[in-house]
Amino acid sequence: MLSPNRTKLTVAAVLGATLLAVPVTADAAAVPTAPAARPATAAAPGLDDPAKKEIAMQIVSSAENSSLDWKAQYKYIEDIDDGRGYTAGIIGFCSGTGDMLDLVEYYSRIKPGNVLEKYLPALRRVDGTDSHQGLDPNFTRDWATAAKDSAFRRAQDHERDRVYFDPAVKQGKADGVGVLGQFIYYDAIVMHGDGDDPTSFRNIRRKALAKAKPPSRGGDEKAYLNAFLDARVWAMKQEEAHSDTSRVDTAQRVFLRKGNLGLNTPLDWKVYGDPYHIG
Repeated sequence: MLSPNRTKLTVAAVLGATLLAVPVTADAAAVPTAPAARPATAAAPGLDDPAKKEIAMQIVSSAENSSLDWKAQYKYIEDIDDGRGYTAGIIGFCSGTGDMLDLVEYYSRIKPGNVLEKYLPALRRVDGTDSHQGLDPNFTRDWATAAKDSAFRRAQDHERDRVYFDPAVKQGKADGVGVLGQFIYYDAIVMHGDGDDPTSFRNIRRKALAKAKPPSRGGDEKAYLNAFLDARVWAMKQEEAHSDTSRVDTAQRVFLRKGNLGLNTPLDWKVYGDPYHIG
């Protein structure tokens, strides 16, 4: 969303194959039989489980849009005065950080001639700035029109997954953290992106790794996630626009203190002082 520089396991069934030693009599030889196979053990769901992903989208929407209704945000667009131009859509695509440009380019590939395609030259010019040059006065109106198009909504879903959701879940699984940890990664990459700047996701993770080991390296999951959230709070405080850290303090920390590493419902949290609940 924001950084200017950014871009199931199934445990197999184990079959017992031990042969039992049985004495042979003159009448007949006993035939050994293999014990019954153990039932397969399903792996715990990750954040990419559809039900967990829905929860993730609602929690992020509570912080980004003060609403659990994330599907109402395809049409959202405004300049929130954070130096990134227009912020829009379900994950806060920004005209100044390149991800909005990527989105409109993808939309134009799957649906040429769409209402936003004419803004591509302007989006390329304003990339890296907070300028609206070439976008005003009709870009916000046309964005809302595009949001009525199912192809544009699919494009937003596609870019959310490609740039933010899938990389966060992949890294979380590699680090051995569960659903909550994968969500913590996702929320961080949504806000900070994954570029080379000091407050990017990869550098937040690097600071956390300097303080604690993730489960994949034999560390304690809660201790590691606390270290990551400490680094995340530091990153947020580097920018006035993100200095309110309640999405960590009264949401993610709450889940972590309760030991809810699976991000299981019911969930209760606050963002900016507003309470939210998922039953």
